[in-house]
Amino acid sequence: MTSKMLEEALSSFEAVQAQLQQLDPQMIEIAARLRRQPPQVAMTVARGSSDHAASYFAYLTMQQLGIPVASLPMSVVTMQQAPLKVSGQVAFAFSQSGQSPDLVNSLRLLRKRGALSISMVNAENSPLEAACEFSLPLCAGTESSVAATKSFIATLTASARLITHWKVDVELLEAGLALPEGLREATQQDWSQAIDALRDCQRLMVIGRGAGFAIAQEAALKFKETSAIQAEAFSSAEVRHGPMALIDENYHLLIFAPRGAEQAGLLSLAADMRQRGARVLLAAPDDVAERDLPLTRAEHPALDPILAIQSFYVMAAGLAVARGMDPDQPRHLSKVTRTH
Repeated sequence: MTSKMLEEALSSFEAVQAQLQQLDPQMIEIAARLRRQPPQVAMTVARGSSDHAASYFAYLTMQQLGIPVASLPMSVVTMQQAPLKVSGQVAFAFSQSGQSPDLVNSLRLLRKRGALSISMVNAENSPLEAACEFSLPLCAGTESSVAATKSFIATLTASARLITHWKVDVELLEAGLALPEGLREATQQDWSQAIDALRDCQRLMVIGRGAGFAIAQEAALKFKETSAIQAEAFSSAEVRHGPMALIDENYHLLIFAPRGAEQAGLLSLAADMRQRGARVLLAAPDDVAERDLPLTRAEHPALDPILAIQSFYVMAAGLAVARGMDPDQPRHLSKVTRTH
């Protein structure tokens, strides 16, 4: 059985190709503005999958540019009317529909108070686009499945490329050009072991760290949305504080361990949890002998999480069907969510 979720996930590379063909001139303009008037702090405003994409954006911005990034609670702006001192800073909004009133009103007020406002939104001519000084279309096209896939990947790739132009990093720019082919390869990775292991699962943890933590957050949400599994995301550092008390024999964990400084700690955690009797699914590149699920390498380690979530989405669509669910129509959910 196929699904819109699977079809759309498999087409993610087309959105990235469209971005590479269309968005560089706009990104270069925005990046030049950010370099002329460099902010001391950046803010992100988003919800759901878009907020997970914002986490990836934040990590790369801090790692590549050294600029602190804060996730802004919208109620502070819209309900509390807090007198935020944001003049000269930059606010980034991330959205699929660009329609949620709290998101639109937050960006409108931040702009009024002197922040440079930039949105990344998939829908054309949205209220969010109108509220911001700059807007980057994600080029993902219509997304019919309630569960976002290609629009999430498009947000990650647009984020990485904007940061790359901002930094003027030639190596990372070149690596970005290879993402469409990398995404195609990632869809072919065999994650059937995860479907077999999680077919009857009721609860699990999804672990990541660094730029990969955003992927863990997104995977946990998709488990909830499409397979009704109580899944929670944790950093590999945070899980050792309190959540580890939940892990006993046969407890399921999905651990994302792509390349990078964080990988050694993730592999160590996987080994420790296996000793406890937990049912670990370790997603890692092919040079990690103990891996269970293969990850495709990008041309730059900072882009590896993008390919990791691509492989996950294909598996998640198959898992939902294996559990007798329709991944395109999660219970109680709709494509556009409006919050105030």
